[in-house]
Amino acid sequence: MPWSLGRDDDVISEWERSDGYATVRLRERGDGGFVARLDVMEQAVDESVYKRERFDTREAALERAKAWRDARDID
Repeated sequence: MPWSLGRDDDVISEWERSDGYATVRLRERGDGGFVARLDVMEQAVDESVYKRERFDTREAALERAKAWRDARDID
């Protein structure tokens, strides 16, 4: 299932899977770092999961966000 970018501004970028049961969010922290978060809800056909990781750069957080979307893409 494809992912769509639902929000993209100076602070938050958030993608939602087309079934609506998974999101990946990237946000800038007040200290200049970044957080990437994966949330797959219990109703999803794949397993429920919540992950959150901190990064020093936006590029590193974007790489993690893409890896999570690629890994959680379902047919």
